[in-house]
Amino acid sequence: MAKNVSDEHGSKGVETISSSSSCQSSSSPRSSPYVHEVGVPPKQNLLKEIAAAVKETLFADDPLRHFKDQPSSKKFILGLQAIFPILEWGKHYNLSKFKGDLIAGLTIASLCIPQDIGYAKLANLEPQYGLYSSFVPPLIYAFMGSSRDIAIGPVAVVSLLLGSLLQDEIDSSTNPVGYRHLAFTATFFAGLTQFILGFLRLGFLIDFLSHAAIVGFMGGAAVTIALQQLKGLLGIKKFTKDTNIVSVMSSVFSSARHGWNWNTILIGISFLIFLSVTKYIGKKQKKFFWVPAIAPLIFVIISTVSVYATRADKHGVEIVKNIRKGCWEETEQPKQSESTTGGINPPSVKEIFFSGQYAGKGFKIGVVSSMIALTEAVAIGRTFASMKDYQLDGNKEMIALGTMNIVGSMTSCYVATGSFSRSAVNYMSGCETAVSNIVMACVYTPNAILASIIISAVVGLVDIEAVTLIWKIDKFDFIACMGAFFGVVFSSVEVGLVIAVSISFAKILLQVTRPRTAILGKVPRTATVYRNIQQYPDATKVPGILIVRVDSAIYFSNSNYVKERILRWLADEEEHVKENSQPRFQYLIIEMGPVTDIDTCGIHALEELFRALQKRDIKLVLANPGPVVVDKLHASKFQELIGEGRIFLTVADAVRTCYSKMELEP
Repeated sequence: MAKNVSDEHGSKGVETISSSSSCQSSSSPRSSPYVHEVGVPPKQNLLKEIAAAVKETLFADDPLRHFKDQPSSKKFILGLQAIFPILEWGKHYNLSKFKGDLIAGLTIASLCIPQDIGYAKLANLEPQYGLYSSFVPPLIYAFMGSSRDIAIGPVAVVSLLLGSLLQDEIDSSTNPVGYRHLAFTATFFAGLTQFILGFLRLGFLIDFLSHAAIVGFMGGAAVTIALQQLKGLLGIKKFTKDTNIVSVMSSVFSSARHGWNWNTILIGISFLIFLSVTKYIGKKQKKFFWVPAIAPLIFVIISTVSVYATRADKHGVEIVKNIRKGCWEETEQPKQSESTTGGINPPSVKEIFFSGQYAGKGFKIGVVSSMIALTEAVAIGRTFASMKDYQLDGNKEMIALGTMNIVGSMTSCYVATGSFSRSAVNYMSGCETAVSNIVMACVYTPNAILASIIISAVVGLVDIEAVTLIWKIDKFDFIACMGAFFGVVFSSVEVGLVIAVSISFAKILLQVTRPRTAILGKVPRTATVYRNIQQYPDATKVPGILIVRVDSAIYFSNSNYVKERILRWLADEEEHVKENSQPRFQYLIIEMGPVTDIDTCGIHALEELFRALQKRDIKLVLANPGPVVVDKLHASKFQELIGEGRIFLTVADAVRTCYSKMELEP
């Protein structure tokens, strides 16, 4: 426990505090010690103050610093390089870097082809749309993205989320054309949202989704995705459209007697074991990183040939069947000739709903999908940027991701973003630049195999180590993590996302409305260091003086709580003082160092606190206020209310002054 300076050692305590001030106090033990005056910042022009606040909020990285003192021609080149980073690093591109990019691009291409087909099924789209989404978006990103390592394409979580949200509006089985149109519409608005956020430099908004909530959401989505693949893994034909674990397991067990296909199970389980073994080899032997990357494609080829040779599809083994090439299926042109449908990515501008009821629905789905896609891509990009020690511009990333999805929506793609599994393979393959995305884009099966690929891919999304660390560090974060996880698993992806965002906001509100406060004491064998007595139990309380620290800005949302909490601290300490027959409190010092800002409600709360202390014959003293707080206190004439000389530079100055005055008082 913190100790009070006892009456027996009281004179010694006073002597220690006084002697640490200045030599001018040595002439008389009762002379006031010298203290530094608290500086009042000069008044700023209102427009300049607003401009500074906007700049710090939206342009903290000072993106225009490179343009200063540059000729017009140079500014034009710098502008192009800012929009297209490939023009900047392309100047230093060489054959050695191309070799690394070529190997990395070919490696992730072998991984993405089976993955894309599987992820398209998650989104309830035909397989070719997954492949389309790994062609145009990576090409756009290679020119506009600032990450050297991120690999672009469809991802499991966004595919599942998009499929779930779209299915709520249009049934993919009864109206596949309308469903596809809505998917392209959602992709367009997802890209538009991402572009606007980056252009307006509002990237900080994605930070409201906490890391803990993301871990829980990703884990829950991984479990949901894996459960959905039981349909393909077990060869079940009649399967529930719900995603919650209860519905899925009920559907699985209800079809156990006659709905499971053992040939399909054998193929799926064999491949799952094969993938697990190759992943283990890749982890244990880093030089064999390419083994788990190319394993899916190799086994897809082997299994496809085997199924074709044995005609297993005639014995209940479902297959992907034909993947259309450049397929247009406009409702207005059902008999379009094959000669007009060739090509890689067919245009889909006419399939986007720009008006009508589905335009609004597409907008809502697109906004939700864009935020998840952005969060995943930026997190992945920052991870690999820190590993290679280079800076990643979050706003540029958003513009690049937005542009590629806008263009993608017009070329038969659905929402694409950064893929962690592909990016990890890209990094391990020795990629040097975003050219690996170009190589991947330019390289161009049984359902049980696709199910196994997806299950194997999403297992890594369940990050047990991260969950354990979250539990050790912050229990509230753990609640957010588990809330998101169980929301996805037991209800739906949308509910899990709402829970993740809600708990993240709840934490912010809790921290803002209920800031921490602490009682301070003097740390032993120091002259001027005052710290939290709970952190330093040996810290000594000063007799007659209560020192309280407020660890947050004081706003309308917490001002009343701060005032009442300080008065509760005072009541508790007064009771303790009476029980131990110690001197009553004459001063209450508030350490204002952590108080970064204060508004009118905060100042009114301090005025009410001052009046409440007056009734108890206790004087209010403030210590270490910052420039913003000092400026507002002087503007409100608060220093005149509490009396001159009651605002100090440090807690030590405040204690010395109050102690010297306490000696003079009866």
